[in-house]
Amino acid sequence: MCDKEAISTNISEALQYIHSVSWLGTIPGLSRERALLEKLDNPEQALKFVHIAGTNGKGSTAAMLASMLRRAGYRTGLYTSPYILRFNERMQVNGAPISDEALCDLTEYVRPFADALPEHPTEFELITAMGFEYFRREQCDIVVCEVGMGGDWDATNVIENTECAVITNIGLDHTKYLGDTVEAIARTKAGIVKPGRPCVLYRQRASVEAVIAKACREKGAPLIRADFGALAPVSDALEGQRFDWGDLKGLSLPLLGAHQLKNAATALTTVGVLRERGWDIPESAIRQGLAEVAWPGRFQVLRKKPLFIADGGHNPQCLAALEAALRAYLPGQKLVFLCGCMADKDYGDMFRRLRPFARAFVTVTPDNPRALPARELSAYITETLRLPATPCDSVAGGVALASEMAGPGGAVCACGSLYMMGEVMEAVGK
Repeated sequence: MCDKEAISTNISEALQYIHSVSWLGTIPGLSRERALLEKLDNPEQALKFVHIAGTNGKGSTAAMLASMLRRAGYRTGLYTSPYILRFNERMQVNGAPISDEALCDLTEYVRPFADALPEHPTEFELITAMGFEYFRREQCDIVVCEVGMGGDWDATNVIENTECAVITNIGLDHTKYLGDTVEAIARTKAGIVKPGRPCVLYRQRASVEAVIAKACREKGAPLIRADFGALAPVSDALEGQRFDWGDLKGLSLPLLGAHQLKNAATALTTVGVLRERGWDIPESAIRQGLAEVAWPGRFQVLRKKPLFIADGGHNPQCLAALEAALRAYLPGQKLVFLCGCMADKDYGDMFRRLRPFARAFVTVTPDNPRALPARELSAYITETLRLPATPCDSVAGGVALASEMAGPGGAVCACGSLYMMGEVMEAVGK
């Protein structure tokens, strides 16, 4: 057992190694992942999965499912990306992130196999292999696995033991890799569907559903469309939502926004499929799992005075959801927006959507090589949106300035990128 200081040193070295191959970027194909997993004696083959792809909502849906499965008594793994506060959040067992010590051990074990391969795995491929090995070591009964990007060529798609595939809301994102229409992106996402295994689909435009249905027919996979018609909102406030879903009355959900009810319906439909496949998930586990689910950085209230909301939405669909939430929870109120974004996003469209709700903007530079500098974003907002915008050198400074500008009775909304949410939460003291 390492002492605390040694673990701290080792975790820094482990993360440095994991991130050291980030320069490889995204390289389509499963050959590197399969080669690495074979060296590790294929840990993924010892596991069962719920595999989730989509543009928006896949993380929230995964968190709901993992919470319900955990409350049903199953040892449940959760694999997601990116993280908010610490890298360890990407691999969780029964709601607890992997410890520093376990992550160090995993890195030491996997590193020589990865380094010996003729073609080195990318960063995401390396992390995925480590995640599967961790879940095998932890003897998970089931793993809720979120796709990194796309579907058919995503590193997670090496898995075969899929109890159920889930495809959430699909929109335009990562078009360089996935295609420039939602139908093309849907074909990529449908790559996670496995022959003969059920697929649950979040309801969406007919042309997208047709693509998923065709893929399911070709693979002999039953397609189950999420039952949005069974949803009936009961109450909705900044403290959380209550809703009915068919015969399940008075369900509680701490996640805010109408879109989260649709994600919940998708998760509940998936629970129904898992039950049909023999998983014992009682109503009590469904109720408690939904009531306890945590998924930070998605229209999350961090503080009451001034009201401080964090939302990591970073594409047009996410911003549409943010617009709807602002209208529902803060009708007629003007906010101070604390914003940062990636330079390769359509930030013009993003921030035009926020203009009707904005009193002023404070801009920051998220901690990411692709980030748009705060001063460039500030200049764009000032010149194009004709609203006051002040750049800040740090996220913490931005939080302080936005809070001061809002005043005790005002409201701040931090948005534009998940990559800044961790620093925002730390600065707010959440």
